[in-house]
Amino acid sequence: MSNISNVKIQIVTGDARPIFKQIVDGIRMEIATGELPVGTKLPSVRGLAMQLMINANTVAKAYGELTVQGLVESRQGLGLFVAEPRQLLSEEEQKKRLNIAVNGFVNEVAYLEFKTEDILQEVRKALTKLDSTPNADDRD
Repeated sequence: MSNISNVKIQIVTGDARPIFKQIVDGIRMEIATGELPVGTKLPSVRGLAMQLMINANTVAKAYGELTVQGLVESRQGLGLFVAEPRQLLSEEEQKKRLNIAVNGFVNEVAYLEFKTEDILQEVRKALTKLDSTPNADDRD
């Protein structure tokens, strides 16, 4: 049976990302960490919009993006649910996206005056969340 989950994301008004992207990123992370397991029913568009105090069209846009990415699926008359993981990208495309993400991250932290080991420690801490998920072994 599916359980309806309360999505635990926050919108940050000073964030450079558009609000819909913050929602997409937040839900993707909750799925990746197992906080939203496969089969979990997401709040309705209106419900999440009320929770986050934003326009329902913004939530609909985020849900549309998550559907296109294959992370959630719509079930006729029932709502939106976390989908079974599917590999939609080739290994080459995955590596390309990893390199883009890493280079962007390095560019962001380059002038923060942290030692490399301090940065790596923070990255390890953040990735630890992913290592404890049910599908973590599939990423090795």
